[in-house]
Amino acid sequence: MRVEQLEYLAAVTRMGSLRRAADALHISQPALSQTLRNLERELGVELLERKRSGVRLSREGLELLPHITGVIEAVDRLRQAADERHSVSRMLRLGTVNAATFTLLAPAIREFREKHPSAQVEVVADRQDGIQQHLTEGGFDLGLVSYLRDEELPPGLHSTELLLGRPVVCVRPDNPLAALNAVTVADLLSHPLIVMRSGYVMHRYVHRLFRGSVPRFSYSTEGAEMGKLMVAEGLGVTILPDYSVFGDPLERSGMITYRPLADDATELRVVIQRRHASLVPLEMRDLHAILVNRAAQQHAREVSAGHHSA
Repeated sequence: MRVEQLEYLAAVTRMGSLRRAADALHISQPALSQTLRNLERELGVELLERKRSGVRLSREGLELLPHITGVIEAVDRLRQAADERHSVSRMLRLGTVNAATFTLLAPAIREFREKHPSAQVEVVADRQDGIQQHLTEGGFDLGLVSYLRDEELPPGLHSTELLLGRPVVCVRPDNPLAALNAVTVADLLSHPLIVMRSGYVMHRYVHRLFRGSVPRFSYSTEGAEMGKLMVAEGLGVTILPDYSVFGDPLERSGMITYRPLADDATELRVVIQRRHASLVPLEMRDLHAILVNRAAQQHAREVSAGHHSA
């Protein structure tokens, strides 16, 4: 049994509707329903009466409600006491896949430090599955993760979309592909390709693009930043989200550039994630808000530069 299961049940009871509770919790209705079914199986009782007009606690659910409420309140008091105890020296741990480190995360942390000069922030590079595991287990406070637009977000985490973009081919300006208006899959086959390792969104995308077959002469690397450095050194080309390349120091200095992929409408997104919690520490709320605001500013710059359509 997990505390979030009890919190989900309380939300459904409070709102009288699975749909409204799912919207408030930022999870899908099927995921919420399955979580509550799992809780009922674990407890061996039917907690909810489900009708077309809505849902309400069953007789057994009403009998257990004081105990459920007591557990939630006790956990909230524990979290609040822990936050107060570490309000001065608490370290925020943020996991990131590095897709937008220089363009988004670095300026956001700089702004956060101006507001909270005594706060400590630890940025940990990790893969998507590692970040989500650490968030669930409490090892990370926040996580920056990239997804393909059609991929489902994990129901157990609160997710806020920050950036939306498209895959592009990242090349050196002197590479023949830089002279093209758009790059085809056939064009890519004639150049060494630098691909992300398994566990990154661009690894999944490249395998989808090449229908599961990556070009024979390719490199594999850990994260977007190393991929861009390898491109700058002339080792090959790589495919990255446009928001990872646009405004990057290597792009601003003219060491790398990018071209769109021909006949490809795939969308990618960066989301910021955290655990569902009724009490969120002030520092975490502020860093979350700064990242959301910075992402909006970055999108406005890209639209102004003609990089995205408004």
